[in-house]
Amino acid sequence: MCLAIPGEVVEILDEHPDLVKVDVSGVRRTINVGLLADEGVRRGDWVLIHVGFALSKIDEEEARATLEFLETLGKAYQDEMDALLDSEID
Repeated sequence: MCLAIPGEVVEILDEHPDLVKVDVSGVRRTINVGLLADEGVRRGDWVLIHVGFALSKIDEEEARATLEFLETLGKAYQDEMDALLDSEID
């Protein structure tokens, strides 16, 4: 099963306007926010991430509730976190 997982934007990569660093439960990764170009993603925003791409912006309350729910899924959540740990966008 593939899930979308919330992450908080912690850094905008100036040299690559479509890339940002996000924090997902303590894991930091670079993701692509090109699909949200019209929404103006900024540091502190929460985004819903799937396979290295931000699919939508969400508010912090929804992000935290989603993370709490995902943690209850056990293996599916752990599989998604493992995939995030193994991912890398340069």
